[in-house]
Amino acid sequence: MNLWFRLFLMLFRRPWRKPVDGLATTVIRMRVWPLDLDLNRHVTNGRYFTMADIGRMDFVLRSGAYRVALRHRAVPIVGDTWGKFRRELKLFESFEIHTRILGWDDKWSFMEHRFVSKGRVVGVVIMRGLFRAAKGTVSPAEFVRELGLAEQSPEMSTWLTTWSQSCDDMSRQLREEEGLAPQLHPVCEP
Repeated sequence: MNLWFRLFLMLFRRPWRKPVDGLATTVIRMRVWPLDLDLNRHVTNGRYFTMADIGRMDFVLRSGAYRVALRHRAVPIVGDTWGKFRRELKLFESFEIHTRILGWDDKWSFMEHRFVSKGRVVGVVIMRGLFRAAKGTVSPAEFVRELGLAEQSPEMSTWLTTWSQSCDDMSRQLREEEGLAPQLHPVCEP
């Protein structure tokens, strides 16, 4: 099923969905359609990340985060994602996406999207992102304060902070490689 259709369906249902607290978990229900499948006849791994976007949009709308973003004229930016796949989702299987904020640090906010079917977690997508305005990044502490939450993040798991650090390390390595690019491929002189 086309993801635009899923997005419009989620937006159409929005007036009947209750607002939630910024630390609440939102749940949307979906079904696996033929266009979600790969050659193995189960949901393709990339589709999980795209469907997580719809869960995140539902969360942002219901939690009021979109109002804070509008006040700052900020747009959401996904920095990094990570996925864990435990079981396959097959054609026409119904499932839910449970979305929640895991915490935040000085730069990033961390969200979890759990894909649940028949009471089991079949996959998880973790995202770290931020809101960027023309004047720069809106600090997560300021953003959550405007959502009505405490500026102090809930305690985050060691695996989450380690993952975030590895993302920072990779970014640093890529910047260093880009700075060395001319030296790696010297021009041959005649």
